[in-house]
Amino acid sequence: MQLLSLLDELRAIGRTGLNFADNPYDEERYERILELVSQYYGKTVGVPSEEIREDMAAEMGQVTPKVGVDAILFDEEGQILLMKRPESGLWCLPGGAMEIHESPEEAVVREAHEETGLSIRPETLLGAYRLEPNSVHPYTTILLPYLCTVTDGTLQLSHEGEALQYWEVEEVPDWFPKHEEIALEARKQRDDD
Repeated sequence: MQLLSLLDELRAIGRTGLNFADNPYDEERYERILELVSQYYGKTVGVPSEEIREDMAAEMGQVTPKVGVDAILFDEEGQILLMKRPESGLWCLPGGAMEIHESPEEAVVREAHEETGLSIRPETLLGAYRLEPNSVHPYTTILLPYLCTVTDGTLQLSHEGEALQYWEVEEVPDWFPKHEEIALEARKQRDDD
């Protein structure tokens, strides 16, 4: 996955460079960097390079990491709630990308409800985790996981998942990148409280 990290950094240099370029020669160079990045992203993750180029062109201003939130929900037996992603087959914490108008707490409440049918209350921000670009998610992302409490609702799988269930942390077969580390840290903090 080192190639994806390199491509993500070059994408940021190209996009930010275009934002601040003040002559046509520099603009041409930054456009060429973005063209090369989209070609290699496309080859690496199996997405047409034109699609990737369009996504890059839509990004305005300086490129910064994406921000995602995750809900950490334990049941009475200490098992953690996970959703299986259909695009990767990997198990992850319920969560997703923040929207422009939301605080992180609002985003985690929305994402948890959309993906699980549960109403939750975020209790504690566990920390901020850097998710390196990978074949599942090709951009650098900052994850903000919250230990949460269920306040209402019935567990219900959304169209975003393939399966939804509580797991013993050590028994999860295939973790989404970084989520096992977050789950272990969350369990440790919960047990310490």
